[in-house]
Amino acid sequence: MPDTSALTAVHSFIAGRWIPPGGEARIIQSAITGAPLYRAGSDAPDAAAILGWATDKGGPALRAMTFHDRARMVKALALWLKEHRQQLYDLSFDTGATQKDHLIDVDGGIGTMLVFASKGRREMPAGQVYIDGAAEQISRTGTFMGQHIAVPLQGVAVQINAFNFPVWGMLEKLAPALIAGVPSVVKPATATSYVTEACIRLILQSGLLPEGAVQLITGGTGDMLDHLGGQDVVSFTGSAKTALKLRSNPRLLAGATRFTAEQDSLNASVLGTDAGPGTPEFDLFVKEVHREMTVKAGQKCTAIRRVMVPERHVEAVISALSGRLATTTVGDPRLDTTGMGALVSQEQKSDVLSKCTQLGKEAERVFGDPESFSVEGENLQKGAFLPPMLFYCTAPDDAAHLHDTEAFGPVATVMGYRNTAHAARLLNRGKGSLVASVFTGDPEVAREITLASAAFHGRLYFNNRASMAEATGHGAPLPHMIHGGPGRAGGGEELGGVRGVLHYMQRTAIQGSPDIISGITGQWMPGATEDQSKPHPFTRPFGDLAPGDTLTAGPRRITTEDIETFAHFTGDMFYAHMDETTAAANPFFPGRVAHGYLLLSFAAGMFVHPDPGPVLANTGLDSLRFRAPVSPGDEISVTLTVKAKTPRTGDYGEVRWHVKLTNADDATVAEYDLLTMNAV
Repeated sequence: MPDTSALTAVHSFIAGRWIPPGGEARIIQSAITGAPLYRAGSDAPDAAAILGWATDKGGPALRAMTFHDRARMVKALALWLKEHRQQLYDLSFDTGATQKDHLIDVDGGIGTMLVFASKGRREMPAGQVYIDGAAEQISRTGTFMGQHIAVPLQGVAVQINAFNFPVWGMLEKLAPALIAGVPSVVKPATATSYVTEACIRLILQSGLLPEGAVQLITGGTGDMLDHLGGQDVVSFTGSAKTALKLRSNPRLLAGATRFTAEQDSLNASVLGTDAGPGTPEFDLFVKEVHREMTVKAGQKCTAIRRVMVPERHVEAVISALSGRLATTTVGDPRLDTTGMGALVSQEQKSDVLSKCTQLGKEAERVFGDPESFSVEGENLQKGAFLPPMLFYCTAPDDAAHLHDTEAFGPVATVMGYRNTAHAARLLNRGKGSLVASVFTGDPEVAREITLASAAFHGRLYFNNRASMAEATGHGAPLPHMIHGGPGRAGGGEELGGVRGVLHYMQRTAIQGSPDIISGITGQWMPGATEDQSKPHPFTRPFGDLAPGDTLTAGPRRITTEDIETFAHFTGDMFYAHMDETTAAANPFFPGRVAHGYLLLSFAAGMFVHPDPGPVLANTGLDSLRFRAPVSPGDEISVTLTVKAKTPRTGDYGEVRWHVKLTNADDATVAEYDLLTMNAV
């Protein structure tokens, strides 16, 4: 048995300690040269220690912070990793990845963290309770109401990641879990775990996370899943076979443990019927398929596997795509001239070749020969290299392997379709994918594909000459948009902005009086206590304001002269404001009525304080509703109440005011939220 003691050990980080590999450690070889580099894989970890450390240390510390505190922490962590990313680049070459691939994995992961941090600050409250949607008025007079909220789960997020993105795959799960307030246990795929371990070491060296917020298992998880329950989350990326095994764990089923799977899928790209040779869409389509076949050597869960082309353009696509593939230099990823590096391991190479044999039963290989291709570089004989391989299927309706076998490498299959409906049927044969793309300039083609096929895909990506300069690409999951898909793709969701954070939180319906709901959420609710005892709220800085602080002003009588002056000044001569007879014929009005925006202007005139003060700017108006018409001679009053406060960067904060206009009978005539930026 060869001596492996000199190989670098890949450690786990459990309960505050670094744990070296155990007796069953696996040898990790360089994807470039085949040389053994690392020993990884600890003995079965102590599940009680892992979960106890997370729930006793990490969970309470994270939940004690506000959403904004956690978002700031994630931003600082992302910037720290950005400063030290060269270490991750250097290690990642041995996974077979090129420098361009590193940008997707390392920089993509850091960018994802920054987006989540930004959304956490902009779209979540500066508190510990997330308000989900509008309040529900349950009772007739408003003394009893309901509100949906979300709070952090009090367990642990077990995040099991695939080999192809050892950094992005971890950070895209870790960021939303941290912002939610849930500690994470990261389990990377062994083949590239040394890169993940280096990233975890950087994270811990930053000192930015509270103790227990993150742990790392570089070997098997042992019986840890048997200890999870309803407060825990398992987030998995990998094969459908492994996902089924994990989600079938009796303890997970019995405890209704949340399980999110992002599985392999037969993603497809469609060339629209309007996008023939010579059009920008045709060229863009060929470029995109080529990129998805060669980036990360095709080892992407979103890579294009099925290429759907109008039958009359099949030969043109194969010719154009083969021409681009022929210019791709396969070789040592450390070389600047390399266009595509190696697969992650010899095992992965063998698996891809096996799947290609299956595809070859239904399709002809029209480009790429795994037995005869050039590899640029020295001492690469044992590297896990393959050429990009393109297949062509003449009878996609009769094929089976084509629609259920994924060669997870630089492999794609072209097939012809008769019309858009046929293309949609072929798309759906994949039984669920992460993404399908359509290259068309025809909105009707896009609509037909969407109606016929959207239910089978987590994301539909449309691109054409109008969007091509700024489009992000078929294979680029964005933190703003959901990542996942139905059926074969696993049925789960990740990312999606705040949606991704909510996967680690519990949605709860709370019911009670407006004061109770306000006390829980930290946001004033209509019907809750109003405090009118303090000085004018526009004269007090951000820090002195509190939800419920209220100013009532008015009344002001609305005259015919007011309405006519406003109409002539603004040019809004709508008949309901100008002519009594025609206005009275309108079933919504009793006769001539005031402009709604006139009422808002008069409301501002009643509640605005004229002197310089802490209110710096009016930044918006939300949820405006006109509830009842106002006729000449009616009187209106206004009530201005501090609804919520959100600290912003620098010496400013955002105040959300609830504004209600009422008439002389105390009936509401208009209601909205006003946003201002206030000095601290």
